Amino acid sequence: MNMNDERVCTTYQGPLGQMLLAATDAGLAGVWFTGQRHGPVDVEWREDASQPVLREAVAQVAAYFAGERTAFDLPLDLQAGTAFQRSVWQELIAIPRGGTTSYAELGRRLGRPQAARAVGAAVGRNPISIVVPCHRVLGTGGALTGYAGGLERKTALLRLEGVLRH
Repeated sequence: MNMNDERVCTTYQGPLGQMLLAATDAGLAGVWFTGQRHGPVDVEWREDASQPVLREAVAQVAAYFAGERTAFDLPLDLQAGTAFQRSVWQELIAIPRGGTTSYAELGRRLGRPQAARAVGAAVGRNPISIVVPCHRVLGTGGALTGYAGGLERKTALLRLEGVLRH
C-alpha cells in the first residue's frame, strides 16, 4: 500500500454486531466485525463516514443484510495480502450468493490441490468480510469450520443467503 494513500474508516451497526469498514484511495480495504480474529492491523485509520467508497459500502452492506442485494459492486483494495492470499481472495469473490465451496476445491481452482491448509489460512485472513465472501467456504463434507467473525455469524450469513435452512 502506498504510504501516501488516505486511510479512512467508519463503523456500521449491523444485525450481527458492530462492524468497522475501512478504505484507501484504491478502494474498500476492510470490513471487520468488532473483536474478530485477524482484525485490522496496526494502521492509523481516520474516521470519515462521508468518504464515497465507505458511504457506498455501508449502503451495500445494509442492503445485503436487508435481502435487497445479492452481490457487491465496490472497488477493492486487496494490497494488504501476499500474492497467494490475494489469489485466494479473488477466488472467493467468484462464489455467488447461495453457493459454497470447500478449501480443497479452492486449492484445485488455484492449481494447488495439496494446499487446502494454506488456502484455509488465507481465507481466515480475508480483510473484507461479507464483500469478499469467505463465509461461503466450508470444510470437508460441508462442515461449518472456522470463521474469523465466529461460527454463529457464519451460520447466520449462510442462513441469510439460503444455504442453511434451519
